[in-house]
Amino acid sequence: MGSAKKSTASARKARIEEMRRAEQARERRNRILTIAASVVVVAGLVVGGIVLVQSQSDDSTAADGKGKGHFVTGSDGVKTWKGTLGRNHVAKTVDYPMEPPVGGDHNQVWMNCNGDVYAKALNNMNAVHSLEHGAVWVTYTDKAKKSDVEALAAKVKKTPYTLMSPDDKQKDPIMLSAWGHQRTVTGASDPNVDKFFEKFVQGAQTPEPGAACTSGLSQ
Repeated sequence: MGSAKKSTASARKARIEEMRRAEQARERRNRILTIAASVVVVAGLVVGGIVLVQSQSDDSTAADGKGKGHFVTGSDGVKTWKGTLGRNHVAKTVDYPMEPPVGGDHNQVWMNCNGDVYAKALNNMNAVHSLEHGAVWVTYTDKAKKSDVEALAAKVKKTPYTLMSPDDKQKDPIMLSAWGHQRTVTGASDPNVDKFFEKFVQGAQTPEPGAACTSGLSQ
């Protein structure tokens, strides 16, 4: 049985390292593209015009995030959102039907989620974009034990495609969210933490698998 656990741990470590290497490769490609865009001024202006038009179009057609739906709790304790989750890019504030949100219309810029731990509450519209990229979002209230917060922060920091922040608006001390999925855990030692990470970090629910978790916003 010990051998099986070691094998699982090794496979998970290899998966995380592969995601980290892929993220680093994307960062290198982004730097090259940025340099090229700064040299070719005319091309940059054209791209800027296209982005502006796209942004204006998105804002004019965006929904308010209150899509019809509800959570259904599975036998494993994970709640799955049954209903439509919009994916429009919007500039206005979105009023989500759950806290923390697990999807819906969101800002066009994501929060960095390469194992980023934030000391302050996040703008939900940016964090939802991170979920769209396949991140798991750990949130906690002031009722969470300091030891649990510290242990979870350490776990997040070594796991690509995760982020963590306080959220005093949520109903439970510690919650885990992914696109369309959410659960409460009792603490950092709760075995459901590892299970949720294993299943939903770049999991099958991800609308945009492999999309960047860097080069976004940070506090």
